[in-house]
Formats: sequence, structure tokens, C-alpha cells
Amino acid sequence: MEAATKRKTEAIIPSKEHVYLDGPKSRGYELGFAWRVFRQFIKGFRSMHFLGPCITVFGSARFSEDHIYYLQAREFGKRIAATGMTTMTGGGPGIMEAANRGAFENGGQSVGCNIQLPFEQKPNPYMHKTITFEHFFVRKVLLVKYSYAFIILPGGFGTMDELFETLTLVQTKTIAKFPIVLFGKEYYQELLEAIEDMAKKGTISKEDMDLLLFTDSIDEAMGHISHYISTHYKVKPRKRLWWLLEKR
Repeated sequence: MEAATKRKTEAIIPSKEHVYLDGPKSRGYELGFAWRVFRQFIKGFRSMHFLGPCITVFGSARFSEDHIYYLQAREFGKRIAATGMTTMTGGGPGIMEAANRGAFENGGQSVGCNIQLPFEQKPNPYMHKTITFEHFFVRKVLLVKYSYAFIILPGGFGTMDELFETLTLVQTKTIAKFPIVLFGKEYYQELLEAIEDMAKKGTISKEDMDLLLFTDSIDEAMGHISHYISTHYKVKPRKRLWWLLEKR
């Protein structure tokens, strides 16, 4: 496949050891673990530094290419490419592949942060660059760090984890108030009702509801993102200081 010849893949996976709850480990073991995590972060920062501003698309790996959610994610990738921004995903199949594919096939930059899993989630072939991480928490940092907006399509536990972590980071002002789009009214209706119930019971504030755009319209989603970014942020070119030996 032509796409596969254009994709640059970087793996940063050591042999993964399964460690059970058998008490504190040696200081040497803990230092080795911290060093492996540090290396993953640095490798990710080096690889992603010059990508430009991204929009991250989250969603399930389980939808086939003829599914409506796949088709919608592919259209999102196309629309993101038209804005000149980079499409970032978790690098796997399903929604992730669709968004990458939409960008890749329409002249946009397409990248992914893949994850090592027991059943081996293979990178999809529609990316210019992909990195595979050992730990979910490292991967999530990279998926958030370079993005100016987040689009959440239908997904499972992993997608919910990514949605609520991103919401928490914005809610607590840990990151800027970037747009978060929850796409798919039929799929997410009960989740929205649960979030509204949180606001009624006081576990979140009513203003927190404004952090999320709930829509079925790709036009509305992209209009919301484009307007917010254009009125709140100015993308500045990064100075090319190659102190981490970053890669183009």
C-alpha cells in the first residue's frame, strides 16, 4: 500500500515484564522503570516537536470501514486537513484509522500514538509518523500535549478514559480551555444525561457543562473548533532549537 511506504514508524517498547503485587521492588528495579518511562517521554517529544498544532480524534478501534462512525471520522480527518492542522489519533484501527485516513488522503498531516497491547494493536497505514508506547499514561500525555482541540467519537472504556481525563485537565485549568466535541447524540445521550445529573447534584458546576459541545453535525463541530481557536489562540512557529535532537 502506498500509504505504508510513506509512514515512519518508531517503536519505543522494551520487553515488557509482568510484575505482580509481591511487595516493594528493589531501588534498582524502580530506577530502571523510571528510566524507561523517561526515555518514552523524550522519544515522543523528539518525534512530535515539529508537527505543528494538532487536533486529536478519539474513538473505538472496533468499527469497520463501512460503518457510519468510520465514515464520519474519515470526514473529520478531511476537514482537519483543510484547516492546515495535523490529525492525531491513537494510531490503531477503527475510528483512529478513519480520521488518519481522511487527513492522509486529502493532503493533511496524519500522526498516531499507538499502544503496546497483549493482542498487538497494529498501527494503521494512513500515518506519516507513528510511535508505539508501552504505557497508556505516556501515550495520553502525547495525545494531549500537542493538540488545540479534541473530538470524541463513539468508543468504549479507552475512549471514556481519554474523554474524562481531557475534561478534567481543562476543568482544573491544567491545560488551556481547548474545545472538546462529543460527537454522536444517539450513542452518547445517556452519558450526557449522567453528566447533567452530576451538575444537578453538585459534583460538577453547571459551568462545567460548557466545556463540552454535544453534536451530530460535523459542520457545527468544526465551526466550533475553528472559531474558538481563531479567537483565543495564535499559533506561533517553534524555534528550531535542536537540544533534544528532534526529528523532522
